[in-house]
Amino acid sequence: MRAMILAAGLGTRLKPFTDKHPKALAIVNGKSLLQRNVEYLLSFGISEIIVNVHHFADQIVDVINENYGWGADITISDETDEVLETGGGLLRAANYFESEERWLVMNADILTNLDLHKLISADEAFAQKAEGDLVATLAVTNRASSRNLIFNTAGTLCGWRNNGTGEEKWANPLRDPNTAVPKAFSGIQIIHASFLEEVQLRGKFSLIDAYLQLAQHYAIHYYDHSDGILLDVGKPESLEKAATIFK
Repeated sequence: MRAMILAAGLGTRLKPFTDKHPKALAIVNGKSLLQRNVEYLLSFGISEIIVNVHHFADQIVDVINENYGWGADITISDETDEVLETGGGLLRAANYFESEERWLVMNADILTNLDLHKLISADEAFAQKAEGDLVATLAVTNRASSRNLIFNTAGTLCGWRNNGTGEEKWANPLRDPNTAVPKAFSGIQIIHASFLEEVQLRGKFSLIDAYLQLAQHYAIHYYDHSDGILLDVGKPESLEKAATIFK
């Protein structure tokens, strides 16, 4: 299985570090977030990785080259002309996955002990049930979050909610709001080739918007790993917390 690490974001929450560096190179106990996530993927046998770059792209490229990809075979997807967000970034890298039935995509600014073998097994089970209609399996937890993905009791994606503003987006509105299953997205997912075949959005767009579009006709499931560790390392205080957990 191939993987993509999304590392093109501006990282505004990590200022002032990101005034001069990309967020993927923020350091936790002597290792950058990028190195940690490459090594995380390698620990599950995933050695072919594409990394998209935009903000201080040259720094990421240089670090990868200087460290020989930390043992991984790393390809760069260049977005220096325009940051394309998560969905647009994946489409820019589509050729890298053209021979793959499915692949893993993760954000560069998260740290986790999620067992990818279990995520992959869950995805395989969902694919069998969906009989070819599965687009993606999303890793989620029950943690408090400013935004939630909304699933039904069968575990398929129905909508999205901003808990601060009350804004909602629906693919398949629930007849009974009491059946809503809110989950916090972990920034890790397995995506199937049907995503590239069916997604209609182009240019700059988020994977969440693409999922909501596709969920009207295709299955998108969740895999809950609330029993594990997940840190969104997008803020300086999160880096400090990460240093106490990830050695």
